[in-house]
Amino acid sequence: MARQLDEQIAGRYPVGQRLRVLDVGMGQGTQALRLARLGHQVTGLEQDATMIAAAREALSGEPEGIRERMRIMEGDGRDTGVHFLPGSFDVVLCHGVLMYVQEPDPVLAGLARVLAPGGLLSLLVRNADALAMRPGLAGDWADALGAFDTTAYRNRLGLDVRADRRETLTATLAGIGAPLHTWYGVRVFTDTAVDRAEVPEDLEPLLAAEERAGRTDPYRSVAALLHLCGVRG
Repeated sequence: MARQLDEQIAGRYPVGQRLRVLDVGMGQGTQALRLARLGHQVTGLEQDATMIAAAREALSGEPEGIRERMRIMEGDGRDTGVHFLPGSFDVVLCHGVLMYVQEPDPVLAGLARVLAPGGLLSLLVRNADALAMRPGLAGDWADALGAFDTTAYRNRLGLDVRADRRETLTATLAGIGAPLHTWYGVRVFTDTAVDRAEVPEDLEPLLAAEERAGRTDPYRSVAALLHLCGVRG
C-alpha cells in the first residue's frame, strides 16, 4: 500500500515538495513516520492511548528534524472539524478506520473538508465484495456462505466490524467533492497468512506479485482490502 500511496503522491506533486499530511487513525504511526522521514509535515490523529504511546516512542528515536515535522494529536475522524480549518492538508490518510465506524459518510465529509483543492484522500477499507474469500479458502463453508449477503464480519481481534463496497464508496466520494481517482487491491494473495508470521525469504517477488495483482483486474476485485484514492475538486 505504501508503494501505491507514493505513486499517487508522485503523480500529483512535484518531487521535493513538502506536503501537509493528516493521518486519521494513525495507529502506531507507521505511515505517518514514513512520510515524515520523506520530508513531509505530518499530523497524526489517534484516539487509542496505547497506540499514541507507541507512536510517541517511535518518534522519540528519530533525528530532531523528523521529530519537528511530525505532530501527534488525540482524537478521531469525527474531530477534524474541531481541530482543523478547511483546506488545511494536501494529503489525508484514513487507513483501517472506516470498518470501526457505523456511519462513515459524516467522517468522509469531514476528511474532504480539510483537504485543499486538488488534495489526495487515501482510504483503506475492508472489501465487502470479498468477505467470503478468507473463510472459503480456509474451508469454512458455513461462514463463507454467510458472508455473501452482508457487510458485517468479525475481525482477527475478535471485534464485530463492517466492510465497504467499492460502488457505495465511489458514490459517497463523488457526493463530498472528492471523486474516486483510482483504486487498488491490497492483500490479494496474502490475506490468509497468520498474524505475526515471519518475513519470508522471497519477500521481494511476493511484494511484486501483490503489487501487480493489486492493480490488475480481476484480481484486485477480490482483495481483502481496497485502497481508494479520491481527489478534492
